[in-house]
Amino acid sequence: MGQAAGSRKTVFCCSACGAVVGKWQGQCPGCAVWNTLVETPAEAPAGTRQPYAALAGSSGVQVLGNIEVREEARLPTGIGEFDRALGGGLVAGGVVLIGGDPGIGKSTLLLQALAEMSARHRVLYVSGEESARQIALRAQRLALSSGELPLLSEIRLEAIIATLQSSAPQVAVIDSIQTLWSEQLSSAPGSLAQVRECAAQLTRLAKQAGTTIVLVGHVTKEGALAGPRVLEHIVDTVLYFEGDTHSSFRLIRAVKNRYGAVNEIGVFAMTERGLKGVSNPSAIFLSQHATEVAGSCVLVTQEGTRPLLVEIQALVDQAHGNPRRLTVGLDGQRLAMLLAVLHRHAGIACFDQDVFLNAVGGVRISEPAADLAVLMAIVSSLKNRALPEKLAVFGEVGLAGEVRPAPRGQERLREAAKLGFTHALIPAANAPRQAIGRLELIAVRRIEEAVRRLRELA
Repeated sequence: MGQAAGSRKTVFCCSACGAVVGKWQGQCPGCAVWNTLVETPAEAPAGTRQPYAALAGSSGVQVLGNIEVREEARLPTGIGEFDRALGGGLVAGGVVLIGGDPGIGKSTLLLQALAEMSARHRVLYVSGEESARQIALRAQRLALSSGELPLLSEIRLEAIIATLQSSAPQVAVIDSIQTLWSEQLSSAPGSLAQVRECAAQLTRLAKQAGTTIVLVGHVTKEGALAGPRVLEHIVDTVLYFEGDTHSSFRLIRAVKNRYGAVNEIGVFAMTERGLKGVSNPSAIFLSQHATEVAGSCVLVTQEGTRPLLVEIQALVDQAHGNPRRLTVGLDGQRLAMLLAVLHRHAGIACFDQDVFLNAVGGVRISEPAADLAVLMAIVSSLKNRALPEKLAVFGEVGLAGEVRPAPRGQERLREAAKLGFTHALIPAANAPRQAIGRLELIAVRRIEEAVRRLRELA
C-alpha cells in the first residue's frame, strides 16, 4: 500500500466520516471506526480550486425571540404516500437524499413525481445513468404525461450547476450523485472526494437559489448509503427504500428529516404502471388464514405518525444440535433477551428449541413495543395453541419481567378497533379511561400475567 514510484501522491479518506489522513491506519482517527480508510488520489491545493462560499449571507448576531418565523411552504408531489414520508411535501431550498437497492423503484418514483409536478411547477430531471431515450421509453411504458418534463443527460457538475442557474427550476432530481464528477477534482466519479464535493456544491446552490434538489444515492451491500457518512449530514432529508424486490410492495422510510417527523413511512405497490400508493397498508401485513393457527400474533406497531397492524409469526421446534435463533424483520439480539425473560419470570424454557421469527410483508420493526407480541407468538407456537383471531397486542417487556407502556397507545387501539379487532392485550399503563369502540382490553403489568391471561383466552 502507499505511494508507488513515479505516481501521484495519495491520501486515505474515511468512508464513514470523510476524514483524510496521510497514511493508512486500521482505525480512523476521526470517528474511531475500523477498516474504513480508502486510498484516493490527493487533490489539488486549496489555492488552485474554487473557493467555498457560505450557504447564506452573514446577518450578524440576532436575538432568537425577535426572528420572524413562518411555516415553510410545501410543494406536493402529487403522490400521497411520497408526501407523507417527506412530512407533507417538498420544501423550497431543501435537499433530499433517497437510497435503496438497485431495481427497487427509486428512479421510477421520482420520474412519476416530476411528471405529475411538471404541469404546475418548473422541474428538471438530470440523469447520469441513463440516456434521454431510455428515460423516454420508461415514461412511455408507465403511461406518464411527461410531455412538458425537461430532461438533461449529464454527469459534469459544472454543466449541471450552469443549467440549474439558467433554467431556475423549483424542483430538480439528480440521478444519481455517484455518477457526477467535478472538474475541480482529479479523482474518478463515485469516489469519496467526488461524492462529497458534488453534494456540497449542489446543496449550496439549493440554499442560495431556493431550488429543491432530490439526490439519488447508491447503497452498499449492508444497505447503507454509499459514500462518506457526511453525505447524510449535508442534506436535509434522508429516505430509504425498503422491501424485497421479489415482492410487489415497497416501503419508503424517512430516517432524517429537518422539516418533518422521522421514521415516517409511505407504502407502495409496484404495478405495470409504476408505484401506486397503498391506502390501507395494514392489510398487506396481515395474512389471511382459513383457520386460527398457532404461532401467529398481530402486533400494533407505530411507524412515525401512522399505526400499522403487522402479523408476527413464530415457529418453535425441537432443536437437533445447537438451538438456532433466526429473525426476519426483527432484532435478533433482542430475541435472545426476551427468551431469557420468558424463562426467568414465566417459567417457559426454550433453551432446547429452535426459534424462528418473521414479520409478515417484509416490514422491519425496530421499536421495543413489539416485545409482548413476539413473546405471545412464541408461547402460542411452543404450546401449539392458537391465539384468538381478533386479538391485537403491543407492549415493551423489561428485564425484570414488567410490561412497559408504548407511546401513542390510544392511536394504536383506535387502529385495531377500526379494522374489526375485538380484543387487545396491552400494558396496564396504556389502558384508556374510556372505551374504544367494541374493543375488550386486557391490561397486564407483568409477563407472567400476560401468559396466564393468554391461556384463558386460547
